[in-house]
Amino acid sequence: MSTIVLEAESRADIGKGASRRLRRLENKVPGILYGGDKKPKPIHLLHNKVLKALESESIFSSVFDLVVDGKTEHVILKDLQRHPYKPVILHMDLQRVAGKDVLIKNVPIHFINEQVCKGAKAGGIVTHTMTQVEIRCQAKNLPEFIEVDMADIAMDDVVHLSDLKLPKGVELTVDLTDGSHNLPVVSIHAPKAAAVEEETTAAPAEEKAPEASSDEQDNKSE
Repeated sequence: MSTIVLEAESRADIGKGASRRLRRLENKVPGILYGGDKKPKPIHLLHNKVLKALESESIFSSVFDLVVDGKTEHVILKDLQRHPYKPVILHMDLQRVAGKDVLIKNVPIHFINEQVCKGAKAGGIVTHTMTQVEIRCQAKNLPEFIEVDMADIAMDDVVHLSDLKLPKGVELTVDLTDGSHNLPVVSIHAPKAAAVEEETTAAPAEEKAPEASSDEQDNKSE
């Protein structure tokens, strides 16, 4: 569970007009808290506190505490609406969760030892095909990220979904028994220029026909 804690208050005024007033006049973010066996509750949060919390990547993939009117709820961030070009949060959807609730979430992939792995030391280029993965687990087992240790990844190696080491109680949502779903996550290949040079070096040189001697050339000209 994340160490993030957000504070919120209930709000009675709802609707687009009320939400605009909250944002413009009070610098607050309107939101909704729902889920569990309780009714949905309109809330508002301080905008600067929300922006600060969003600096942590874990808020998008972990359970954290939301204190509403002094009472703590365990929640996940379900949806976030941003202004198209200003650093302004327009609305937040927060879902109550209990430890045994089964969640499906996208979590980020963290690649460690990438710069010092075997392939990188040999001059290879690291290509990330995925930076996050969808998982299924109980709320109490929700990881903030999935770690991929690349220390032993060599040139031309490919890490697939089936190679990921998932925490206990966590599974991928894709069916890996279907080979077409076992997609690549990260790979290391030689730079294109180096690959072309290697192919050129390996190609056999074409044999040139022997040049005619001066006598032969004279005979042909007669």
